[in-house]
Amino acid sequence: MGGPFAGKLTDVQSNDATSFLPASAEATEVARLESGFQDTTFVPAIVVAERDGGIQAADTAFLADSTGVLAGTEGFGPQVSPPLPSHDGQALQVFVPVDSTGEVKDTVAQLRDALADAPDGLTVHVTGPAGTAADLSSAFAGIDGLLILVAGAVVMLILIVVYRSPILPFVVIFSALFALVLASLLVYVLADAGAITLNGQSQGILFILVFGAATDYALLLVSRFREELHVQEDKYAAMRTAWKATLEPVAASAGTVIAGVLCLLLSDLNSNRGLGPVAAIGIAASFVASMTFLPAALVLFGRSAFWPRRPGYTGDSEVEAQHGFWAKLAARIGRHPRRFWVGSTLVLILFALFLPQFKASGIAQSDTFLFEADSSAGQQVLGEHFDAGSGSPAVIIANADSLAEVRTAAEVPGVEDVTIVSSGGAPLIVDGRVAIEATLTDAADSLAAEDTVKRLRDSVHAVDGADALVGGPTATDLDTKTTATHDRNLIIPVVSLVVLAILCLLLRSLLAPLLLMGTVILSFAATLGISSIVFNHILGFPGADPVVPLFAFVFLVALGIDYNIFLMTRVREEAHRIGTRRGVLRGLTVTGGVITSAGVVLAATFSALAVIPLIFLAQIAFIVAFGVLLDALLVRSLLVPALVYDIGPRVWWPSALSRKAEPDGELVP
Repeated sequence: MGGPFAGKLTDVQSNDATSFLPASAEATEVARLESGFQDTTFVPAIVVAERDGGIQAADTAFLADSTGVLAGTEGFGPQVSPPLPSHDGQALQVFVPVDSTGEVKDTVAQLRDALADAPDGLTVHVTGPAGTAADLSSAFAGIDGLLILVAGAVVMLILIVVYRSPILPFVVIFSALFALVLASLLVYVLADAGAITLNGQSQGILFILVFGAATDYALLLVSRFREELHVQEDKYAAMRTAWKATLEPVAASAGTVIAGVLCLLLSDLNSNRGLGPVAAIGIAASFVASMTFLPAALVLFGRSAFWPRRPGYTGDSEVEAQHGFWAKLAARIGRHPRRFWVGSTLVLILFALFLPQFKASGIAQSDTFLFEADSSAGQQVLGEHFDAGSGSPAVIIANADSLAEVRTAAEVPGVEDVTIVSSGGAPLIVDGRVAIEATLTDAADSLAAEDTVKRLRDSVHAVDGADALVGGPTATDLDTKTTATHDRNLIIPVVSLVVLAILCLLLRSLLAPLLLMGTVILSFAATLGISSIVFNHILGFPGADPVVPLFAFVFLVALGIDYNIFLMTRVREEAHRIGTRRGVLRGLTVTGGVITSAGVVLAATFSALAVIPLIFLAQIAFIVAFGVLLDALLVRSLLVPALVYDIGPRVWWPSALSRKAEPDGELVP
């Protein structure tokens, strides 16, 4: 019954600027006060036209006729401006108000269609806040079907290679789809009721997170079920044992990720806060599907699910022959543990040395798109022929009796023109406050414009008694980035402490969780170091938003800790039977393959985010994919087993297991 809701999530998305606004910021307060001075339900679409050699009369007539007929129609404001020529005579601009409460993407598409038959030689673009919002919505268009298709195809291919079975991959995929349907239903109901905020980036991350987590959990259960089928002849008894053994690590893994993403509720950004519960719902749905639907389906098929390589009943729990590569690697680590963990640590430190090159101070909104967006091209033309900030001025709200002083203070470098919002030729006063618009010389979405807003705020804030506030599109971008930086500095330590606490409860130890968190943080630093090289010198990205390392940390730590949990819960289980050092080698032998497979699957599913042509999601896709592979292939396969082996039983300090004597004899897996 929940299937259709995955496709209907776009109906409850909010991709306009208000869905990303800081909840408590100067620009947010200005946006609230500005509604008293002018109709803020309309945002400007700026039509900019350019002709080499100079604008002709036919060009002006075309723009006037094409935009004029739209005035007062559905989605458009009652009036549009006349075509305004540039000083060099090579360009025109028209301001078209677009209703922000409606479908901005469809309205802008209608405007662009009206301008499609421009005279030969005249290049026309639609930019401004409305044009950018429309292009952003277009980038997210169809993500539901596209992401499911790409992620599903990639996961299916990997599972066929891993299991070499035509049946089992479909069982796992159907379990992931069941989780996605359940998550979509819950998110739709809550978003439709206004309980949570959903936007395009949250929906994309939800789909990928559910697919990746559900598949990871499935791999762990399937691996343990296959192992138990060798030990027990009855498939129901084998599933009971496998389910009980898998429940704790999967529950701990899901709980860790849920706790980690819910830390985003501490964010002051609406977009971040909205992602927290959305991602938590996705992980919870993955856990439910993996622990209910999947075991039932596996028992239904039994050994046939693994056809043509059905696991035979041997009655023998020592199944290292089934894990030949990992048994040999475990034996090597047992002979030279220090060599492995020191070497792995040095590699991570080498990667982490590039971390200072990671640029996360923000980028211009026009650089957000990884395709040739019409709004970005229009903004470039606008900046070449007009004041680039026209149509998106900074807005100053101040006390009316300080109007003259504030107006003078607003004339800072980077401000081209200062205009008082008036009515009937006199300043418009609302509740003793006035509004002033400052047109910026730089594009409203540029970093240079943000610097101008900083100067503007410093100047008008210094006017005694004015209580001046500065908002507008540029101030909103600035406050969003400033708040994102604050959120990053707050939430990253909180996530670390939450994950550490969960590990302590799960492993009944203090030393082991501290060591594991240390490896995760080092792995994260190494990932950002490599990412800086890729982004700066290979892909040529202009930088990253401050929220990128925050999201990367939340997902890498929360998801990367999964592999710690999968490995160390098995090591602890074995340590009670055969001692810690033997338990490490045995745990690596039987979980190495599933952890590696899980890492490859999760990396592949997150890579699917790159199909959405936005720099933010492309960066998240690379960072998480590379970080997960680094964690699964190096940290969890070499560093952690070698380090725990070298430390021995003391790793469980202060629990009683830390005082358990190690068995005598050769330490083999």
